[in-house]
Amino acid sequence: MFRKVLVANRGEIAVRVIRTLEEMGIGSAAIYSEADRACRHVRYADEAYCIGPPLPSNSYLRIDAIVSLAKRIGAEAVHPGYGFLAENAAFAKACEDAGLVFIGPASGAIALLGDKMEARRTMSAAGIPVVPGGERPLADDDEIASEARRIGFPVMMKAAAGGGGKGMRVVREPDELAGAYATASAEAQAAFGNGELYLEKLIVNPRHIEVQLAGDARGHVVHFYERDCSVQRRHQKLIEESPSPVLKPALRRRLGEAAVKGATRIGYRSLGTMEFLLDADGHFYFMEMNTRLQVEHGVTELVTGEDLVKLQIRLAAGEALGVKQSEIVLTGHAIECRINAEDPRVGFRPSPGTASYFYPPGGPGVRMDTHVYPGYAIPPQYDSLIGKIVAHGRSREEAIARMRRALDELVVEGVATTAPFHREVMRDPAFLAGEYDTGFAEKIVARLVEEAKREARPAESGPAA
Repeated sequence: MFRKVLVANRGEIAVRVIRTLEEMGIGSAAIYSEADRACRHVRYADEAYCIGPPLPSNSYLRIDAIVSLAKRIGAEAVHPGYGFLAENAAFAKACEDAGLVFIGPASGAIALLGDKMEARRTMSAAGIPVVPGGERPLADDDEIASEARRIGFPVMMKAAAGGGGKGMRVVREPDELAGAYATASAEAQAAFGNGELYLEKLIVNPRHIEVQLAGDARGHVVHFYERDCSVQRRHQKLIEESPSPVLKPALRRRLGEAAVKGATRIGYRSLGTMEFLLDADGHFYFMEMNTRLQVEHGVTELVTGEDLVKLQIRLAAGEALGVKQSEIVLTGHAIECRINAEDPRVGFRPSPGTASYFYPPGGPGVRMDTHVYPGYAIPPQYDSLIGKIVAHGRSREEAIARMRRALDELVVEGVATTAPFHREVMRDPAFLAGEYDTGFAEKIVARLVEEAKREARPAESGPAA
């Protein structure tokens, strides 16, 4: 096992990884930017090193500086967390070349699955259903129009080199193609350094279901069941739950088997998540595979009892999975709400600033992963996530009841948060019935925005005395 691991990330996920390293008796080294000197992950690590100025490009994205630091301080491995360099094949390769263990899959697997079109071809060859669409980048306006006609409108324009909602556009009519291509390509170029796009058939109002996978160096792959991530806005997940309320046992089994088959096909090692779209008729389609620890991993941990971060580190050290598929069972139900420093009542406008008071929820079945504390200044340069509340219960109803209580207990003063959105969802009849899809969140947002507008209107004056 490793003696020292450098955690190449910040905030909540860095805290999460450092805690597990401490439990495992492994030394931890943190990095931080000049804006993060007071961040909690800096305090929790055994060692901490400033990596540069606030902008990510000058700090958390500096591959050469991070690898050089890891070597200099005697770290044997690097944990990338999620975001930043977690799915960057060049970073994984730089670690490998420097004799460091990258706590994740091999750089070749990251490169393969990071190329969305190559991933589609690979999974299709493995016999896994993929969303109907193109197999190569689009070259010009004529080719775009021809491909869209072949697939049939509406279509989804997607970045070949990325995910997370960047470089994605829905196109419903032919005259929207050129404009959508220009803006999506520019966005993809800025986000991933690659402006190539491809088209897929738009699956209307699907469920977004992902399967948590783990594979070891001996070729064994298992799944830890699914998470329903359909409550999302602009392709950004807001709420996740496990198990999905719409999967019957037979479909759950087929989905898990398909994910394991795809990961086995490419000899996948480490944690990974295969994402699918599920249509109204119960047909599922491979969408992409994330080659890292997911933000929502805590949901799976609570329903399976597996510490996924610990498992990820063990797999990177060359250990066997140590668990058979038949031994992995679901217990109860878990729901996660992502708490961001954003105001849902004004279109999720970012709300950086100082959390003058912060009180996290607790009690039976409630966990909150966060790096925030009273007086903490939330920097504007990074993702606005300030914490994740996860509630677990014996049933979905109990998990929802505990989440309601947790959201009511949460106190954050000084900045706006997305908590009002989550409170609204936890009382919405469609969500309570499990009858929602990827368009559901926008309805809740519209309701909150309209409510805020009504409150802002001046009261009508009565008749003159």
